[in-house]
Amino acid sequence: MNELIRVAIERSRVMSLLLAMILIAGAYSYIAIPKESAPDVPIPIIYVSVYNEGISPEDAVNMLVKPLETELKSVEGLDEMESSGYENGGYVLLKFQAGFDNKKALDDVRVKVDIAKSELPDDTDEPIVTEVNIAT
Repeated sequence: MNELIRVAIERSRVMSLLLAMILIAGAYSYIAIPKESAPDVPIPIIYVSVYNEGISPEDAVNMLVKPLETELKSVEGLDEMESSGYENGGYVLLKFQAGFDNKKALDDVRVKVDIAKSELPDDTDEPIVTEVNIAT
């Protein structure tokens, strides 16, 4: 290590030239690489929410969330499913595997939600299927 430092000090002009070349190459690369101010990064998450006025959190889980979970667990590419009930409604959060086809997954989720609607109480609002997207 000491030998390398000694050689670098003895050949200071060569080392200065090498440093200048590295800086110029780095600046050129920075300018030449294409940059996007807001890249479209697909997030593999779809959110399904359902509302029913006047329902308790426990009933929301049993009457709203469970039928949705039963249908949605068979969606292709599903990695993880989280759900919860709250006063007047509930939600199901679907996390997909990386590299998923968001259009196909969204269509599959909508089809499964339509199937599950028949098991929901009659006074339940239309379930809302939302794709998590930071690009818009």
